[in-house]
Amino acid sequence: MREVAVLGIGATPVEEQWEKSLRELAGEASLAAMQDAGLDTIQSIFIGNMMSGSANHQQHLGVYLADWLDMRFAEGLRVEAACSSGAAAFRSALMAVASGEVDTALSVAVEKMTDSPSTEITAELATAADADWETDQGLSFVALNALVMQRYMYEHHWQHDDFANFSINAHANGVHNPNARFRKPITIETYRKSPIVADPITVMDASPMGDGAAAAILVPVEALRRYGVTQTIQVIGSGAATDSIAVHGRKDPTWLTAAERSAKQAYQQAGCTPKDMDLFEAHDAFTIMATLSLEASGFAERGQGVRLALDEEIRPNGRIPIATRGGLKARGHPVGATGMYQIIEVVQQLRGQAGENQIADARIGMAQNIGGSGSNIITHILKSA
Repeated sequence: MREVAVLGIGATPVEEQWEKSLRELAGEASLAAMQDAGLDTIQSIFIGNMMSGSANHQQHLGVYLADWLDMRFAEGLRVEAACSSGAAAFRSALMAVASGEVDTALSVAVEKMTDSPSTEITAELATAADADWETDQGLSFVALNALVMQRYMYEHHWQHDDFANFSINAHANGVHNPNARFRKPITIETYRKSPIVADPITVMDASPMGDGAAAAILVPVEALRRYGVTQTIQVIGSGAATDSIAVHGRKDPTWLTAAERSAKQAYQQAGCTPKDMDLFEAHDAFTIMATLSLEASGFAERGQGVRLALDEEIRPNGRIPIATRGGLKARGHPVGATGMYQIIEVVQQLRGQAGENQIADARIGMAQNIGGSGSNIITHILKSA
C-alpha cells in the first residue's frame, strides 16, 4: 500500500445557505480544495452525505457533482454512513489512492439541512437509529443520547454542570473560526439557563444543524515533489468499526466499543499512542458523546472523561485539545459533512494555519467521526513532516 498525503483542502462556512444549492455547496468546497492543491482535474470523487434524498430530493451525488465540476468522465460515488458519512468518504478516497488504483482523489462531504422543516430533519436523523426498536417506539436521536447521558451520570456520579466546559471550550474556540456558525463565547450561566431538549440534554449540550461542505484532495506521498510541496500532511492511521445499531444491543451502553476498536486500528497503523496526539477533533454532537469518545479512544479512564473538561485539559493549551475550531457544538453539525470538517481542521492545525486557534507545535492530530449513537465510528490520524 502506498503512503497517502492531503494535498489540498477547502470548506464553506456552516450556516443557513438559502441562496446555494446542494451542488453549489459541494462544488464550492471542492473547487477550493483543488485550487489549494493546484489541480484542475481529479480521477475519482467520493462524496459523503446522509440525507440528500429526503432533504433535497436528490440522489446520485457522485455524477451530480462531477457534472457540475466539469469532470463528467471521472469516477463519482456517494458514500453514506449516517453522521460518519464524511469520514467514510475520506476513508474511501484514502484506500483508492493507497491501493494504487488512482493517483488523485477528491473526498468531499456536503449536507443541506435548513431547506426542510425541522420536524422532517429530526425524523431523518432518527433513521440512523434502529427503526424497529428505537424510532418506531417514539425515540428521537436526542432522546437516545439523553438516555445514555442519564445512565452515565447515574453510574459515574456526575452532575449536569460537570459537562459545561465541553460547550464553553467549543464556543470559545469557535469565536476565531470564520467557518463556524456560532462565533460568540458562552459562560457557565448560559449553560445552566439553557432550555432542556431531552432531559438531561439542553440546547447547550447539543450541536446545531446547518448547511455546509468540506473537501480534501488526496495523492500519494511519492508524488508530492511533483507538486512542489514542502510540507507533507500524511494520513498515517485509519480505522473503522461498527457496533449494534440499537443502543440496547450493546453490553454497555455507556462505552463506545466501535470508537475503541477504530482508534486502536488507527494507533496501530500510525505507530502511535494517545499520548502522542497534539489534538483530537472529537465528535461532540452532544457533550456525552465527547465524553465517551475521549474515554474509548484512550485519553481518559472509564467514567472520567468529564474530568478532562473540569480540569480544562481539553482547552488549546491543555493535555488533549478538542474542538479546536469550535467542534460540532460551535462550528455546526451539517451531519454528513461533519467528518470532513474535522479532517480539514486537523490539517489546518498541522499546517500552522489555525490562526488564533493554533495549537503550539502541533505535529500529530486525530479526528473521530461518529455515525448513529455510536454504531459506526471512523478514526483518522494525520502527521506533519
